[in-house]
Amino acid sequence: MAKKSMVLRDEKRKVLVAKYAKRRAELKAMSCDMKIGDEERYQAQFELQKLPRDSSRSRIRNRCAVTGRARGYYRKFGLSRSKLREVMMRGEAPGVVKASW
Repeated sequence: MAKKSMVLRDEKRKVLVAKYAKRRAELKAMSCDMKIGDEERYQAQFELQKLPRDSSRSRIRNRCAVTGRARGYYRKFGLSRSKLREVMMRGEAPGVVKASW
């Protein structure tokens, strides 16, 4: 089980990403647009830097839905490798068959 503080920190980041997503996308588009002037692009980059760090999408960490574990995460199932194995052994994972040869 992951520390509660780490899981809560990630939840807080998800809220911030949702809150600032539109503004961040606008500023990013302005800073990359070569049709507008250099001063406006510089201002857009400056405004982008003033936004909270945690509002960036890349700071969200994928975590297991059951344990909160950050490593060994399978996106298709939303679980870590250890919990995924338990679910597969019970036969609750759709489309997964135990290998035998």
